[in-house]
Amino acid sequence: MSVFTAAADQSVCAPLPVLGRDVTVPLVTGGEVTYAALDYAASAPALQRVWDDVAAYAPYYGSVHRGAGYLSQLSTDLFENARKTVAEFLDCRADDQLVFTRSTTDSLNLLARAIPADCQVFVFETEHHASLLPWQDARVTYLNAPRTPRQAVETLERALADRDPHGPALVCVTGASNVTGELWPVRELAAAAHAHGARIVLDAAQLAPHHPVSVRDLDVDWVAFSGHKLYAPFGSGVLAGRADWLQAAEPYLAGGGASRKVTRREDGGVDVEWHETAARHEAGSPNVIGAYAIASACKALTEAGWDGLVARERHLIEKVRTGLADVPEVRILSLFGDDAPRVGVISFVVEGWNSSHFAAALSAEYGIGVRDGLFCAHPLVRTLLGSDPQTQGECGAPEAAPGEKSLNAIRVSFGAGTPDEHVDRFVRAVRELVTDGARWKYRTEDGRCVPAV
Repeated sequence: MSVFTAAADQSVCAPLPVLGRDVTVPLVTGGEVTYAALDYAASAPALQRVWDDVAAYAPYYGSVHRGAGYLSQLSTDLFENARKTVAEFLDCRADDQLVFTRSTTDSLNLLARAIPADCQVFVFETEHHASLLPWQDARVTYLNAPRTPRQAVETLERALADRDPHGPALVCVTGASNVTGELWPVRELAAAAHAHGARIVLDAAQLAPHHPVSVRDLDVDWVAFSGHKLYAPFGSGVLAGRADWLQAAEPYLAGGGASRKVTRREDGGVDVEWHETAARHEAGSPNVIGAYAIASACKALTEAGWDGLVARERHLIEKVRTGLADVPEVRILSLFGDDAPRVGVISFVVEGWNSSHFAAALSAEYGIGVRDGLFCAHPLVRTLLGSDPQTQGECGAPEAAPGEKSLNAIRVSFGAGTPDEHVDRFVRAVRELVTDGARWKYRTEDGRCVPAV
């Protein structure tokens, strides 16, 4: 079964320059250290290239699609060229539409609003909440977590075979897990969906920053991702794909920009003619800087070369996994097993440690930023931890004191801007904390573990 692969050239590139790479933070034990940002899966630091591009454009900022002035026209051209750049980055089809949104969550909620009224949706319990929850107004079939890529395809095929073959259907699947980093068999899932008359949307929030994503090659109907995970700040996202459902749906937001023509009726009401282009779902003044930042990041990653970026990430993944494997108390969470291809996202638990306590110690004593909790993927994490996936919980750390067991995990994630030193420091810190324990006292405050002062 095919998986995402890098090209033959495996030369490892240098880390890409990112903002914050020289920021120092204080340690509770005294002194300062350069901050090791290892929470890329939540928000990746902005590429320096992106920041420089935005700063160069900022003096020329103007409202788009509105003004006759030079700056408005320049900004309009920049905004629409950004749309073309991102479409090229995703290898979209000629008749696809690309809508700028606020985030992956916003993109998938937009699509959820656009699906036909009688559409049946199929989604694995392993999804991030952004792709698990938007479909609640539809007929939803939640699929159990598979334990191999082949099982994922077989599970979907069985579910689709049992559906009403005459109505529309949509499959929603991640490209790379935000918990385990494992790559999903998107191409095979798309083939299964289409064989049964269904469409498929790809949540590429964790895939696009790490691997090239081709709408054509994967044969998906839509793809969604966020700029803040693609080294671009400013709260922008993308939904790209087939136009027909988007054109047939009521606008996601009603207002200026989405409407082509508004007239009063004799009875006092109004008639509205909506755009059929992407503008239909982009009402209001768009986030021009956010869209431009995404386009800049797409260019930067493409120009850096995916072969070297992927090879570098594999090098870092091997460092982390090898280092954690040398600590018997550490258990890495996985659906598909140790040999599964993955991106730079690794979650684990440490025997005898509350995960919030461990993450707090990494930050306070080593200057390392990771994430702990359920990562807005509660059913998946609970399944991986061997608990009831229906048990309620919170995205943050539960109320548990240092040393007490808690139903959450620790996630380390990295990418194109991560230097080897950050990963080496993390592995060393894990080994020292497990062997020697924390050097500081900690307490629980507002549900989180923090250094006691």
